[in-house]
Amino acid sequence: MMQRKTRNPEQTRNDLLDAAYNEILESGFQAASLERILANTSVSKGALYHHFGTKRDLGLAVINEVIGPQLEERWFTMLAQHDNPISGLYNLIAEKISHADESVIRYGCPLNNLIQEMSPLDESFRQGLQKIIERWTEVIARALKEGQSAGQVRPDTNPEDIALYIVASIEGCVGLGKNAQSIDAYQRCLRQLQVYIQSLAV
Repeated sequence: MMQRKTRNPEQTRNDLLDAAYNEILESGFQAASLERILANTSVSKGALYHHFGTKRDLGLAVINEVIGPQLEERWFTMLAQHDNPISGLYNLIAEKISHADESVIRYGCPLNNLIQEMSPLDESFRQGLQKIIERWTEVIARALKEGQSAGQVRPDTNPEDIALYIVASIEGCVGLGKNAQSIDAYQRCLRQLQVYIQSLAV
């Protein structure tokens, strides 16, 4: 007698989140198709609604459980590994420049995409996205403050203001490159941000 295959609930949830993230990245949240998400996971509609009561719940989970942790891994953890915030920020941006490819220009930044699309429409989306922005700026500001204490960052600068400007610049560079469909424009914009970051050094 054949054994019925059972799915691990945690793996099912993660598969749905990964598929939803990719679908939202390609199509935006409002145009995202639950049917395509299900087709890409082989998960039943019943299982989807067991984990996420609505499409909106799924979208909010993507923000909190996929996009937020992505930034944590790609920015926050990596910045903490550098003793000098100036070289740390410079090198992180250098990595973005060297790894720039067509996917960045085609899809843009998932965080910024959702900010533009959903923040004016849904307060829960706006709050979830704002929480990530605040966390990002907080991490950079803290690193810059520590750099000031270590004599690495100019004392006449405001870490919170600089952190906000750096985050806005990064997101702006991605949006500019996406709209221009130009990797070169994206990279040039980031290089100017590197120049600014270097100017913060003592």
